[in-house]
Amino acid sequence: MNNSEIKFGEKVGYSLGDVGANLAFQMMMIYQLKFYTDVFGLDGAVAGLVLLVAPFLTAFVDPLVGIVADRTRTRWGKYRPWLLWTALPFCLFYILAFTHPGISNAGAVALYATVSYVLLLSVYSFNNTPYSSLGGVLTADIRERTSLNTIRFIASSVAQFVVQGLTLPLVSHFGDGNARRGWTLTVCLFALLAVACFLIAFGTTRERIAPPPHQRMSIRRDISETFTSGAWLSMFFLTLLLFVSLAVFGAGMNYYFQSYADPHSLAALLRHLGFHTTEGDAYSTGFSLFNTLNAVVQLLGVLLLSGRLAARFGKKTTFVACLSLTALFTALLYLPGVSDVALVYVLGILKSACYAPTIPLLWAMIADVADDMEYRNHRRATGFCFSGIVFALKMGLGLGGALAGVVISCFGYQSGGVVVQTASAAYGIRLVSSLIPALLLVAGVVVLSRYPITKKYNENMQAELAARRNAARRY
Repeated sequence: MNNSEIKFGEKVGYSLGDVGANLAFQMMMIYQLKFYTDVFGLDGAVAGLVLLVAPFLTAFVDPLVGIVADRTRTRWGKYRPWLLWTALPFCLFYILAFTHPGISNAGAVALYATVSYVLLLSVYSFNNTPYSSLGGVLTADIRERTSLNTIRFIASSVAQFVVQGLTLPLVSHFGDGNARRGWTLTVCLFALLAVACFLIAFGTTRERIAPPPHQRMSIRRDISETFTSGAWLSMFFLTLLLFVSLAVFGAGMNYYFQSYADPHSLAALLRHLGFHTTEGDAYSTGFSLFNTLNAVVQLLGVLLLSGRLAARFGKKTTFVACLSLTALFTALLYLPGVSDVALVYVLGILKSACYAPTIPLLWAMIADVADDMEYRNHRRATGFCFSGIVFALKMGLGLGGALAGVVISCFGYQSGGVVVQTASAAYGIRLVSSLIPALLLVAGVVVLSRYPITKKYNENMQAELAARRNAARRY
């Protein structure tokens, strides 16, 4: 087999690592803010502050992980062993972050939330930075890399379906009226599945791309060459803006279905679709169905469109076009009234269909950035390159959750599980579900337009790198 080719089984095994990570990441993106306000009972602004402070407290972790991973030397490689080493801590800290500490003092609860979230974000970095870097050293082939990331994000769409579609029903089933117990048991189930996924990913993959044989390790040069790379800076700010938008939208739609959409209209639509739903459980069923439909649409879009569009038009062109349409349909979600629930589902499906082709391209493009830095500097620092992007992802998650929390708090949202909100609070929910995330996506399109690695440039770069590596092997 060619050194750049990967068997299908290895691609599937690698993709399970992203399933494990997304079983936690999707929960943080969609439910963390809602969990803090309605289960922990924190004010929206306080909950948002927790989500904002924690990424800053862990800011040093991401470059540290990148530096350490690039210098790791084991019989398993540089990046693979981190999947093994972090599996159990990941499970433990994930459970702690969604377990009520059993205390009533609001300040103590906020402190517990901050500490547990810091621990979860830290172990996420130690797990996901090496995992993402691993994808950059499994193959150098452009098509194989796109194929690898396509399968990876088909698998992550399955995790998205599980978390977004099944969380609320599982919480209700396990809790049986006790929300705290329901959340803890649901997260325990997801955490154990994540451990299994990490172990399978570790056992089925093999690193193939090594740094140039005569490369000398230099933290100073790693930092300098990364932060002066135009391609890396474009991907850093794109990732930041993209995940701020996703976090705002995910949190916003959760509140949207509970406190903005008319429960009578929502229950009527669900009954028309064949669900035995009352107004009391319309939120849980309706939001789970919204997430499930979007996850299925994204899965089909990744499977059927992403690779084809990237192969024909290039990654950058495909990303710009699809992200622009995603921004449009996100903004249009401002228009439906409280009873226009069918239109909300239609616009959500259209948004997901447009966004789907971009999902695998983000990480494939970051791997191309690592190649571009090797191409220009004759040095490779894959882990450090990816660590900055993972930091942008985490910071986007925190900023998005904080922004959503602050906005709904400023508009008068009442925490503690209060279902009926004021008209002002409902308007704030409407903003974080549409116009605010849409504007962030538009900013992402502007940043992406500055990304310098075109399809033709990438092909020439990969040919030159392949020639260098072959020459190095001969000598």
